[in-house]
Amino acid sequence: MTAIAVLQMTAGIDPAANADTLEQAIAEAASRGSAMLFTPEMSGLIDRDKARAAPHLHVEEHDPVLARARATAAAHGLWVHTGSLAIRCSDGRLANRAFVIDDRGDIRARYDKMHLFDVDLPTGESWRESASYAPGERAVVVDTPVGRLGLSICYDMRFPALFAALTEAGATILSVPAAFTRPTGAAHWHVLLRARAIEAGVHLVAAAQTGEHQDGRATYGHSLVVGPWGEVLLDMGEAPGLGFATIDPAQVDAVRQRLPAIRHRRAIPAVERL
Repeated sequence: MTAIAVLQMTAGIDPAANADTLEQAIAEAASRGSAMLFTPEMSGLIDRDKARAAPHLHVEEHDPVLARARATAAAHGLWVHTGSLAIRCSDGRLANRAFVIDDRGDIRARYDKMHLFDVDLPTGESWRESASYAPGERAVVVDTPVGRLGLSICYDMRFPALFAALTEAGATILSVPAAFTRPTGAAHWHVLLRARAIEAGVHLVAAAQTGEHQDGRATYGHSLVVGPWGEVLLDMGEAPGLGFATIDPAQVDAVRQRLPAIRHRRAIPAVERL
């Protein structure tokens, strides 16, 4: 059995304040015996005012939130998955980048969000991630104390081919950090995440943003830990804070033996159009 911690937060427009929240969560998660802490998408900054946000966007080597997360992980001897940070790329665009940090503060894996959210919602909200962000080009798995971890971010959850690729590469646990909008969250959050876990018989951890943010947006919350049979092991509701769950890596093998769908996958030939 392995203990994990999940941070649900309401990130704002001040990276220093967000980094304070991350540091406190790392310290508490370590003190309570967790093997790893999972944090939400955009843990370092949520601000859709581009001019106001610009001074806080850095290349990876100079990002202060990442530096503080790495230092605190090392100080407390805890693995940390920073769900994602907005990182400036060499071409001037941004990457929505996840980091897996080990208990020495070293970066073990990076993943850039592959699927970008461009949509106009009935509520009047409009999102154009592709206007600022470059899509990632590769799927990533990494060995961690909680199993071989397959990385994704938020909107990726709607694309099951990515998760099939991750489990084909040996993932036994999936991470889906998110800043999900409330209308789509209420409709799709639980059913999609449970489906992704069920399809391959894996544990899934989805650390989420929640509440009313300083830039005016509202996020759904309900950070989840889902078991390989699709059972919800943790649902954090809407309040920010730290949640804890215990996962059993042996359950992955047990579920896959009981329902071996992952072994029955076949390459799909070209569709015959009649």
